[in-house]
Amino acid sequence: MMSDKELFEAAKKAAQCAYSPYSGVCVGAVAVGESGRHFTGCNIENASYGLTVCAERVALFSMVASGETSLVKMAVCVVGADGDTLSPEPCGACLQCLAEFGSDDLVIVTGPDTTRVLRDHLPRPFRLSP
Repeated sequence: MMSDKELFEAAKKAAQCAYSPYSGVCVGAVAVGESGRHFTGCNIENASYGLTVCAERVALFSMVASGETSLVKMAVCVVGADGDTLSPEPCGACLQCLAEFGSDDLVIVTGPDTTRVLRDHLPRPFRLSP
């Protein structure tokens, strides 16, 4: 399995594929499934901002579309319009989606040496019992 630093670098590379003509902010993400496979995503903006999709969800949905439904780690990298790496905070929609497929202890890598768990970002996710 890749180290957290390597996962962050993979997320940074995924940010290069972002479509962000409006904000200029490029975000890349890597979802790691239970199998150990990696799924990348990038933010895809739209002139109608509500239709914009975050990198975390693109990576996560790619994982699910490939047949995996257990998320074990997520890495996220934000590259600003000036090329500087910024410290990302996943949005509420992304956090709720991560909670759907990962545990409260899901590790989220947000820097080469920075990790937090999902519950640090989202202490009380919405859950339904099947």
